[in-house]
Amino acid sequence: MLWLSFALVIGLVLLHVFSKRMTFLKTVPRSRLLSAAGGISVAYVFLHLLPELGVFQENLRGEIENSGWSFLESHIYVVAMIGLILFYGLEQMVKSSKRRHKGHRPDEPRDGVFWVHIGSFTLYNALIGYLLVREEYESEWGMVLFFIAMGVHFITNDKGLRETHKEDYDKYGRWLLAAAILIGWGIGVIAEVSELAISILTALLAGGVILNVLKEELPEERESSFGSFCMGVVGYSVILLLI
Repeated sequence: MLWLSFALVIGLVLLHVFSKRMTFLKTVPRSRLLSAAGGISVAYVFLHLLPELGVFQENLRGEIENSGWSFLESHIYVVAMIGLILFYGLEQMVKSSKRRHKGHRPDEPRDGVFWVHIGSFTLYNALIGYLLVREEYESEWGMVLFFIAMGVHFITNDKGLRETHKEDYDKYGRWLLAAAILIGWGIGVIAEVSELAISILTALLAGGVILNVLKEELPEERESSFGSFCMGVVGYSVILLLI
């Protein structure tokens, strides 16, 4: 499935590169497609990523009993919560920076916050690229479903990052995020990270996805479509359960 994973990685890269041209992302009320995309991402987290953490926890039981990571034997979901907290902290840092510099360009955070924010999403994307080739999928359909969930999630993230960082995101950010996916995939092709590391990174990813989806869906000014969000959750859940 190496060639399929490469084709799907290129698809994710193109989503970042051409997201600027997706005019439906700029509409208010919020595009129904974006709300459905949020639902798809949530369904994937709760029906695939979180259950997978349970499998990781079982596999790790006893293997790390005497190590500093022994708490993961029964608390790997704590790491997912930490992932959510980390991304929430980053969002608050960006908002704080914008408030401090209201006298300058209020639409652009300063103090290097842009690079910290984009750097975190660069690692986030690299992990997704790695998992696309190293995840133990039951079939090619499993890989395609991962691609769909992360693809629509990227579209939502791109919109939020572009609104926050404006020209800086289009000039630097989207290219860094696109490159990170390829780099993560390349690392997955030539090397295999330990199961412990993957379990931690997957947990952080799950927390990050949950926070980023809720961040885009919950604010009142987004005027999100609850119906479309539910359709995304239910429709994608049915597909996951059938496959």
